[in-house]
Amino acid sequence: MRRPPVDPSVPGRKLGTAGLVLAQVLVIALFALLGVRMWYLQVPMGDHYRELAVSNHHQRLVVPATRGQILDARGRPLVTNRTELVVSADYHELMGMDDGGEAVLTDLSGVLGVPLTDLQQRMRLCGPEVRRPCWPGSPYQPVTLAEDVEARIALHIMERADEFPGITAQAHAIREYPNGELAGQVLGYLQPVTQEELEAREELRTQFTGIDHVGRDGLEKVYDSELRGTAGLRTLGVNNHGEVMEVISDRRPEAGMHLVTHMDLEVQRIAEAALARGMAAARPRYKADSGAAVVLDVRTGGVIAMASVPTYDPSVWQGGIDQETFDEMLSEEAGEPLLSRALQGQYPPGSTFKVSSLSAAAESGYSLRSTYACPGSINVGGQNFANYAGQGHGSITMHRAIVVSCNTVFYNFGYQMWLTDGGLHPEGEPDEAMANMARGYGFGSPTGIDLPYETSGRIPDRAWKRSFWEANRETNCHRAEHGYPDVAETNPSHAAYLRRLAHEHCVEGFEWRAGEAVNFAIGQGDVLVSPLQLANAYAAIANGGTLYEPRVGKAFVSADGSVVEEIEPVVAGRLPVSDETLSYLQAALTEVPKAGTASGAFGDFPQDRVSIAGKTGSADVVGRQVSSWFASYAPADDPQFAIAVLVSQGGTGGATAAPIAREIYEGIYGFSGEDAEAEEGEEREDAEGEDGEEDDEVRTEPALPGGRPWSGLPAVRPDGSIDMLDR
Repeated sequence: MRRPPVDPSVPGRKLGTAGLVLAQVLVIALFALLGVRMWYLQVPMGDHYRELAVSNHHQRLVVPATRGQILDARGRPLVTNRTELVVSADYHELMGMDDGGEAVLTDLSGVLGVPLTDLQQRMRLCGPEVRRPCWPGSPYQPVTLAEDVEARIALHIMERADEFPGITAQAHAIREYPNGELAGQVLGYLQPVTQEELEAREELRTQFTGIDHVGRDGLEKVYDSELRGTAGLRTLGVNNHGEVMEVISDRRPEAGMHLVTHMDLEVQRIAEAALARGMAAARPRYKADSGAAVVLDVRTGGVIAMASVPTYDPSVWQGGIDQETFDEMLSEEAGEPLLSRALQGQYPPGSTFKVSSLSAAAESGYSLRSTYACPGSINVGGQNFANYAGQGHGSITMHRAIVVSCNTVFYNFGYQMWLTDGGLHPEGEPDEAMANMARGYGFGSPTGIDLPYETSGRIPDRAWKRSFWEANRETNCHRAEHGYPDVAETNPSHAAYLRRLAHEHCVEGFEWRAGEAVNFAIGQGDVLVSPLQLANAYAAIANGGTLYEPRVGKAFVSADGSVVEEIEPVVAGRLPVSDETLSYLQAALTEVPKAGTASGAFGDFPQDRVSIAGKTGSADVVGRQVSSWFASYAPADDPQFAIAVLVSQGGTGGATAAPIAREIYEGIYGFSGEDAEAEEGEEREDAEGEDGEEDDEVRTEPALPGGRPWSGLPAVRPDGSIDMLDR
């Protein structure tokens, strides 16, 4: 039967043809899209997927290196490693069991005394939706289930390996601080590396696993890479079920370097004990809430001791710190023991700062051979500024002004130099001689010590005052307008005073006033320094003017002793004073412990054998008790050591800080009384009890034989043992 002819005018016929064309276009477009996708996967993304394919067969496992020790200058351990027994599980072996390893973990729970749920949680792999406890490391590493396991339990597991398939007990090295709290803030501590750090730093991904630790404070942080060493890398052949088939390559780890420090373990112990005793003696009259003592090698800037009270034991971080302990360590009630007062504390230095002010006056033209008035008080800008206890000394030299600590001589220097600069409204650029000299002594900026989080202190001047005013102007102006209603409820007169003060600061707070310049000259007002900065400044006076960057680290020595890398001293600059001024200042400081404000503390000290040079300081802060300072160096005729002592709210410098410094010097040189050499036999008899045993409190042996810092380096033998220095 013949079909009727197609009528092109019929709409349905046209739509069929168009649909066919459309289908063909769609097919071609899909093939084109598929081609583009294949090109994208094979060319731009080829390397990426090639790596993924290889990773299906190879797994790289980072093998941590043994961390280097931290040693004192003689070779005694400050931080070392100890071995503990750890029980671990093979993740894939347990997960490959029919019950997911539950039966094995149940038996193990009974042996370890750890709940089954805890072990199961530790077996989970950490991830975005998995909360701790979980395993942060690779599933190809042994999963740690229990740490610091008793030897008998570990032996039980090893002897019954068939009862505990996939479970191992092995030795594991962890950090140990054998001296407890000693130098806790200097040494620092370790904490686990974070996922954020691994993601942010490419080098960490090749050196760390999720279970590794890094230095978080102190020397552990600053020298982390050297102490850590070089991790090993093991490449495993893995099948598509995650089972390890072979070890393809194995690069062994290289142990970290040992860090030899300038520190002396015995001097550190003496400094901390002396500081604690001195603070206790200042109570209950004074709060004596915290303190610091720094001992430097004046020839190199090496840190021989750095004590800060209160302190803490770094071992509290081992195995993780609980929230309650962490909060306590940050609390004001506990004295914030994580804070190192030696390099992070900032305090007005009081009269110890007069070495800088004398230098500024001398270099500005005030004669070292003239005399200057030392009345009991002076009046500047309608305000009275007095000596300690209002005592005057008549007409005296600058030398005598240092010895008796005459404030009014230095008040006048500060005032006259303020006037020379133009007073309230200087024309042009003022000299700011006092502030610039202080900066030349290293104040107002970090010393550059090899420890983290060092403070800069503060040296105020006209520029600082203006920036401070601008930062606080809005608040002061608001207070000037609205007052202090909360204070007015209980003390209207004080609220009115505060409002007037706020108005003054709002309108004229940018002005550097005479009273501020006067206070600056004696280390008061807005001047702030750290004990480390002060010790470093006095070390520069002692050594003839060289200002060093203090260093705790002295050298790196490899684990087998084959490589030694010394850390060279770094010169930060020179004191901007003439040789004449420096010699004059040294002579004045030498007399302070003999006939000046420190004579009470050093009256019977054998200065014919070791002469001490130093300066006391007593610093006032509004709302707090006076803080005690003593900065010094010895021997005065052949300087080796600089010591600075601070006791916050501890009283006068001569009464509290100077005796602490004396005790440290006695320990260094072996003086245990008026004259150790003359009294040695008598002291030994007194130190012996009825049983003839010696009392450890009496010292007759010097902490540093010969009265000098240790020179040379301890030797590390090929077997890893330490050959300590011996004079």
